[in-house]
Amino acid sequence: MLGLLKKVIGDTDARHLKKLQKHVDKIEALADDMKKLSDDGLRKKTEEFKERYRNGESLEDMLPEAFAVVREGSTRALGLTHYQVQLLGGIILHHGDISEMKTGEGKTLVATLAVYLNAITEKGVHVVTVNEYLARRDAEEMGKLYNFLGLTVGLNVSGMSKDEKREAYSADITYGTNNEFGFDYLRDNMVIYKKDMVQRPLHYAIVDEVDSILIDEARTPLIISGSAERSTQLYTAANSFVRMLKEEEDFTYDEKTKNVQLTDEGVSKAEKAFNIENLFNSEHVQLNHHINQALKAYKVMILDEDYVVEDGEVVIVDQFTGRLMKGRRYSDGLHQAIEAKEGLEIKRESMTLASITFQNYFRMYKKLAGMTGTAKTEEEEFRNIYNMNVYSVPTNEPIVRIDNPDLIFKTTEAKFRSIVEKIGELYEKGQPVLVGTVNVDTSELLSNMLKKKRVPHNVLNAKNHEREAEIIEGAGQRKAVTIATNMAGRGTDIKLGEGVKELGGLFVLGTERHESRRIDNQLRGRSGRQGDPGESRFYLSLEDTLMRRFGSDNMSNMMEKLGMDEDQPIESKLVSRAVEQAQKRVEGNNFDARKQILQYDDVMREQRDIIYEQRMEVLESDNLRDVVEKMIESTIERTVSAYTPANEVPEDWNLQGIVDYINANVLNDEEIELKDINGLEPEEMSELIIERAAREYDRREEDFTPERMREFEKVIVLRMVDSKWTSHIDQMDQLRQGIHLRAYGQNDPLREYKFEGFEMFEQMVASIEEDVTRYIMNAQIESNLERKQVAVGKAVHRSSNDAKQEKRRTPFKKSNTVGRNDPCPCGSGKKYKQCHGK
Repeated sequence: MLGLLKKVIGDTDARHLKKLQKHVDKIEALADDMKKLSDDGLRKKTEEFKERYRNGESLEDMLPEAFAVVREGSTRALGLTHYQVQLLGGIILHHGDISEMKTGEGKTLVATLAVYLNAITEKGVHVVTVNEYLARRDAEEMGKLYNFLGLTVGLNVSGMSKDEKREAYSADITYGTNNEFGFDYLRDNMVIYKKDMVQRPLHYAIVDEVDSILIDEARTPLIISGSAERSTQLYTAANSFVRMLKEEEDFTYDEKTKNVQLTDEGVSKAEKAFNIENLFNSEHVQLNHHINQALKAYKVMILDEDYVVEDGEVVIVDQFTGRLMKGRRYSDGLHQAIEAKEGLEIKRESMTLASITFQNYFRMYKKLAGMTGTAKTEEEEFRNIYNMNVYSVPTNEPIVRIDNPDLIFKTTEAKFRSIVEKIGELYEKGQPVLVGTVNVDTSELLSNMLKKKRVPHNVLNAKNHEREAEIIEGAGQRKAVTIATNMAGRGTDIKLGEGVKELGGLFVLGTERHESRRIDNQLRGRSGRQGDPGESRFYLSLEDTLMRRFGSDNMSNMMEKLGMDEDQPIESKLVSRAVEQAQKRVEGNNFDARKQILQYDDVMREQRDIIYEQRMEVLESDNLRDVVEKMIESTIERTVSAYTPANEVPEDWNLQGIVDYINANVLNDEEIELKDINGLEPEEMSELIIERAAREYDRREEDFTPERMREFEKVIVLRMVDSKWTSHIDQMDQLRQGIHLRAYGQNDPLREYKFEGFEMFEQMVASIEEDVTRYIMNAQIESNLERKQVAVGKAVHRSSNDAKQEKRRTPFKKSNTVGRNDPCPCGSGKKYKQCHGK
């Protein structure tokens, strides 16, 4: 057995699986005992496990018995019994690693083992899927098993109310999408009352299609945003300008890096068009940025490949799944630039209120596991970033699919002619074929060619994803022809119809190689499930993007010399290997890009952790006086320090500046005069002012009653933290956009970002402390006792409501300006600042 395992999955995995086999043997040994239990007896095991866990028994010790309970429960509730290889997969998931199992091996059932065992802790288990259809399906189907065993199941999807979400999260097991889990975390850290939070602390998650979620989507951070109040006219002007430019003469485009930039000639034209002297002057930074984004929209972003226009809106197409990403918008003005390019209404640019990358969100779970059919090629990334190992689990039945070498054609036209001919042959024979395309354009081109040939077919792309599961499920029937963008239908099995095995099973035809080997492997893996027959072949041309980027010239010359007809393909394993080497290089570049994004987000993560932790303390605390007093002390010490620099002699200190600032911002009834601090050391000045501020605080508390003062403190601190933090995120975002330019000055951009980000964070903290001090010590409570969110944002939908709700005092109507220390015009005899000037 071990010798066979080594052949199939390699030494390291085989050794690890041999260790796990001991657990499998124990589970098998318990099978008969479990069969003897009644349904009620089996259900009671759940409470018994929970009690044993509370009494200190580890999950590892309970694993064989718990897995045996799930296996027997599944047989009774679902009519499905876990295979030995599925038990192995479940153990890998419980250990917080990735179980790589081929398509059709029943990963959904495998997850039930680890989910059940970890649900015993009563801390909540999250099962994360790529879309809401799969989350609903799995919660419903696997929910029968969990309910049978006495566990509760929740479903977390978009559009639910806070109460519904809270109920879903309080269940033993919660199904949902990666986006929804991440957004709920961000929303929870924007609430103003603790009771409005929906999530529990993040305990254990199993991520289905883990490579798609933690690798492919890792470059796109989750963002909750509101609109920024900036003019949209510049987008239109920049768009009109770039349309007049000529490639090579006015701008250059590098297809490999997708970098587009103006030449000297282009810069001169821009200066002439916008009537300015120097495009690179600091006052023209915004114009320069708009021109660059317009160029990118014009040259790099391609209609029906990167985005589609639907109902007058630009909708992003996910380059990995081919799905429409409704509601998502490109950041940094690129979306507006595309809207200008397509002649659509330009929506206001958005301002980030909260954001997090999937890497940093999922790393917050105490334990994280994943499953997929294709993860081995990214093992290094999973180990480095998520501390998860990838273990390949052998298939229950040997794979008999035939993977043919690639066919390489000279031109794209010749390739497509040959593809359509092959599809026609397979259709006549009755053998079902799944055609994998890289983008929407290709799927529609093929569809039109097949219509001319009168071959009935289904098209599954970003424009038709509603019927995804239905189309994919029917793709294994006789004479079925299905055209699908690369990853469409993940998570749905293609079952072969009657008589299809005899015809050779499902034929998978790839129209070009993807830049990631995983995506190609996923496409191949749709065929040959559970020992079924099947076949796969990729059709390439020298004009394909991947071939063009990585040295197709030599091959083209060779085909010329051999005098080969353009309809005559080359079939060569050597070429296939060269393509794989090119894919490895692209994968390496993509890994570096994701790693860099994570390094930058780690800077924000440290800051986010501090703010969110302190915010939680504010929400949970009944008395913030100590916190506020520390802020007041910091403000006083910083003020004194600013006006009494250590490098100046005392005679040069600006003591009047201290008096003016403190009387205006910190003290109200209690005042200080110049003579009070003259001749004192800075530390003594601070102590004197702090003492008077404490007396003033006591007096205010007496006037307003302690209960009202406690709520007032909370209102002010939350409002200041939230408004400063959202502004800080936006500034950090802008810093990040331009930091790469520091490399021209021989500086490491990441180091500069860390250093400047830290300085900006320190300034933000100081600003929070000063504003809290000013409001607590001066504002009237009556108009400020209501907690309000600083900005209302939407998850990625880029909300148009960003109105910051400012505090306003009701002014005392007067005809002349009254000084703060003048007698109040109302005739009370008090100073204005102590009466109507509060």
